[in-house]
This record gives sequence, C-alpha cells and structure tokens, in this order.
Amino acid sequence: MMGRHMRIVIFLLALLVVCIGGWVLMYPSSSDPKNMKYVLWKAGLYRVNLDVATTAMVGDPSRDKLVVGKTKTQLRDRFGSLLSPAEASPYLRGCYQNSSWKDRKVLFIGQSSWMIVFDGDKATNLVLIKGC
Repeated sequence: MMGRHMRIVIFLLALLVVCIGGWVLMYPSSSDPKNMKYVLWKAGLYRVNLDVATTAMVGDPSRDKLVVGKTKTQLRDRFGSLLSPAEASPYLRGCYQNSSWKDRKVLFIGQSSWMIVFDGDKATNLVLIKGC
C-alpha cells in the first residue's frame, strides 16, 4: 500500500519537473511574455529586472491589467521607478508634449517607453511611446 502511494507521488513530481522544464525550454527568451520568470513576476511571485519586464510587456496582450485601475503607490510597488515627464528622457518628454495626452497627468515606467496616463489617482491608460 505504501509503495503504491510513493510511486504516485514520485510520478507526479516527475511530471511536474517535466512540465516546468518544458515550459522553460519552450519560452527561454526573457523578452517573451510567456517566459516563466515574467509570468511569475506578473503574479507577484518573482522579481525581474525592470528592463526585462517592460520589454516583455510589449508582446503581452494583457499588459493593461498590470496598470489600469492602479494607484501610483501600487504602481511604484510593482515597477519601482516612475518618472514624471520632466525626469524622462528628452525624446519621451517631446513625445508627451506633442501628444493628445499633453494636458493629462502621466508617469513613465523607469527609462522605458511605457507611459501611464492618470485620471485623478488611478491609472486609466498604458501607452507605448514609439515613433512619435
């Protein structure tokens, strides 16, 4: 009886290892939104470099859920560095000033091209600044 239970446990652990190994091998690129580290980061279970996370966000169809509806405090907890347009690079600042959001409160996620638009205390939009 005990031997049968032990074999089931060993089989399930082996299956788990194979599944996790397969996932890691299928999505090895850190910029892939299906990469295990990025998925765990989104779930709040793993820390990744902000540059890696913001790069993976480009291909993530559910990236808005990371930002929209969140407060500045919640976003700082998730992303760390949030920059005002005055603190952002000249390129990002210029894009912001020449955009339809120029009169809105915005913050940039670190030195990335991601801009968060706010309405009051809550984020309402996540915008990828490119080619402005």
